[in-house]
Amino acid sequence: MQRLYRIVQNLKSSRAEFWLPLPLVGITFWLAGNAIAKQVLYSSYTSPNQLQADTQLEMKLSIAVLVINAEINLRRGTTAASIRTTESNLKKLEYEFAVTDPKQIEIAIAQEIGLPVEEVRKLIRYRIVN
Repeated sequence: MQRLYRIVQNLKSSRAEFWLPLPLVGITFWLAGNAIAKQVLYSSYTSPNQLQADTQLEMKLSIAVLVINAEINLRRGTTAASIRTTESNLKKLEYEFAVTDPKQIEIAIAQEIGLPVEEVRKLIRYRIVN
């Protein structure tokens, strides 16, 4: 009994009474966290809305076009088109086409932005780079 009393007094003087329960508290948190994680991670979740990754999104834009700048690079055989709009969220669209003929460029731009070819012809400016 005397020996137990001495051990308790030594624990109080070394502040071990605070440190001894900490591993027990840590193990308790670890076990509880593990149990919760297993329950969450291994439970099945069925969604009524299934995602399909093999479909392509087609976007229709309704924008007012200010100007279309087309830079034809004859050496590379490509045309870079920059389209400026009046939209505050979408001020500039950029496209690159593998054609250098102005008529084909106008048709490609018209198809991309959904404008008639005649409207594209009115708005387009060409710059030729060698």
